[in-house]
Amino acid sequence: MIKIVTDSALDVPPDMVEAYGITVVPVFVNIGERGYQEGVELSRQEFYENLEKYEPYPTTAAPAPGTFATVYESLTRQGATDILSIHLASALSATYDNARLGADAAQSCPVHVFDSQQITLGGGLLVMAAAEALAAGKTLPEVMNMLAVCARRTRVFGMIDTMESLRRGGRVSWAQFGIGTLLQIKPVMMISAGEINVIARVRTRKKALPEMLRLVAQFSPFERIAILHVRAPEAAAELQQQSAHLFPDGRPPIIAEVTPAIGAHLGLGAIGFATIAAG
Repeated sequence: MIKIVTDSALDVPPDMVEAYGITVVPVFVNIGERGYQEGVELSRQEFYENLEKYEPYPTTAAPAPGTFATVYESLTRQGATDILSIHLASALSATYDNARLGADAAQSCPVHVFDSQQITLGGGLLVMAAAEALAAGKTLPEVMNMLAVCARRTRVFGMIDTMESLRRGGRVSWAQFGIGTLLQIKPVMMISAGEINVIARVRTRKKALPEMLRLVAQFSPFERIAILHVRAPEAAAELQQQSAHLFPDGRPPIIAEVTPAIGAHLGLGAIGFATIAAG
């Protein structure tokens, strides 16, 4: 029996977690001096309702290696013969490295730790693809090869509505965006292979959305695509209507609110896409 482990920052939809028996290890959101396991001790609604009021600004932390070791050992006792552990980009978080250390320390069945090189549903779509492939009878080596190929075709696009969260969280310098920040430019970002790049700078939200759609469409057609938002369900629904032509037939559209561990850095109002381009 092969079991899949992931972390909460990859936003795997709850119905997929339940359907495929996926184990989700919570990432920590630190508010003041206390750390909360997101999705367990802190809900998205509570977090986003208070995000702009928190002082100091929230930070995030990876689960400890010992936490992963405990999870792997527990799954082994439950009958797992192999574990596939898929995690947040190692270039952006210690989560992957801690999972690897946990695997080394665990007295468990073999653990295969995979770096998604992505955030939120960029990695979550890879988890879903792996779960579906295993359920369809693919072997673990086949699934690992598939993940390596798909990860190179996986991208997350996001339009940042305000850079205040990036500034307060210390994840970006004003110099990175030039004087455009003074003009309230809306950056469009792309995350690919663990790197975050600004691929467009647009003056208004009204202009930014068509520009993001244009950039995303350059990578179509897609095997998988999802809409992401940070406390902006109406904007996400509108974006889904505008991008309906990009969604593959036969798959219901996924619209997901980004988890606090990622949303804290993107800020309220951010919207975008997670995609896996067709091979």
